[in-house]
Amino acid sequence: MTAENTARTRVGLISDTHGKLDPRVLDAFEDVEHIVHAGDIGGLGPMWQLESIAAVTAVLGNVDLEVPGYTLGEQARIKIAGKQFLVIHDIRRLGPVPDDVDVVVHGHTHVPFVEDVDGVLLVNPGPARRPMKDQSRTVAILTIDGGRIETEIVSLDRFGPKP
Repeated sequence: MTAENTARTRVGLISDTHGKLDPRVLDAFEDVEHIVHAGDIGGLGPMWQLESIAAVTAVLGNVDLEVPGYTLGEQARIKIAGKQFLVIHDIRRLGPVPDDVDVVVHGHTHVPFVEDVDGVLLVNPGPARRPMKDQSRTVAILTIDGGRIETEIVSLDRFGPKP
């Protein structure tokens, strides 16, 4: 085993903040080492707050023209703990998943989703803001441990009532 896949690494996954970060996200992401934002950021506030926790990789969503001071595209790729991540807001715009990708993080639908498709983990952390009717605001925690990946959708209600 190489050093890059022997340590336990926690990654916070978030999408659809739409300009305001629910303060409960700070508690949910308390011990993450990296944060992946799958678009519809909605401005500088959420980025600054997330960067106060950990390094952030983010992409633009359909409501984002730009985030001043950041060079963000429609897709991003990053390697974390030996796993290759591809980040995109609307998975329908992806096309075929590249062969070297282990995890695709996406948003847009406001519906939390985790599924392994042919060895690629597809994760939508759900809406960190503006949930669908009768739905909680959610994020996801992805844990890489010894090369294995586990993902949990986390309701922000776990950290107190909606502000």
